[in-house]
Amino acid sequence: MCILFIANRMREDFPLIIAANRDEFYARPTLPSSFWPTAPHVLAGQDLEAGGTWMGVTRNGKIAALTNVRDLTNVRNDTVSRGELVANWLINYARVLSDDDHETATQYLSHIQENRQHYNGYNLVFGDVNHLRVYNNINNSTHTLEKGVYGLSNADLITPWPKVTQGVTALNAYVNSTPNIEHHALFEILAQSNKADDEALPDTGIGYEWEKALSSIFIQTPEYGTRTSTLLLVDSNNCIHWKERRFSSNGDAEETIEFSFTPQMI
Repeated sequence: MCILFIANRMREDFPLIIAANRDEFYARPTLPSSFWPTAPHVLAGQDLEAGGTWMGVTRNGKIAALTNVRDLTNVRNDTVSRGELVANWLINYARVLSDDDHETATQYLSHIQENRQHYNGYNLVFGDVNHLRVYNNINNSTHTLEKGVYGLSNADLITPWPKVTQGVTALNAYVNSTPNIEHHALFEILAQSNKADDEALPDTGIGYEWEKALSSIFIQTPEYGTRTSTLLLVDSNNCIHWKERRFSSNGDAEETIEFSFTPQMI
């Protein structure tokens, strides 16, 4: 996952809205969103190269999503795939028998803190439909998402990259002005392709051309770009709505996959 925007408890009709883009090389094999045969309670896409995922939800309302921290000066080749972090929360910790979801999340936080050096830089959003946290393994920092609109890309939660600010501004304006939440409008926010001004570009060690190409919310280059846009909405009846739109290497929408379900014990 390269960028995601979260509107948390901003509306009574949809107390949680997550809109996210996954950016990846087109050559990396991927399965579209589905309930996994090996873990039927998990709804997510799957990275066939490393076996993990970048974003998913379970039948009992556990959620996780990942963004990589982009800093070429700190990349190692002996690390574990970061997609394992999302899969581990959804597959294993979603099944923890506890009367306290906060306790379960705290246990997982302790686990990933203890093992943070095994991974290249990442931000992990995890929790459930009612409570979400963001953990950054570079800073070893944790933020609880209170009421508000948030954006997260390839730096930490408080770094105001231009495309993050653009998306947060657009989502905040939308949730505060529209009488009815429409999926197409959320997809439009994720489809914005304007590039940041040169003076506002971050310096993550990848050079000007790539910094410019990756500075938009929706990315399209010959070999790398936005592969999927995903919406995860929770309505006032606690029903979970999942929509995934997949894109070709030309940036054209190929299909939209939809699921809706009410959380239940697993």
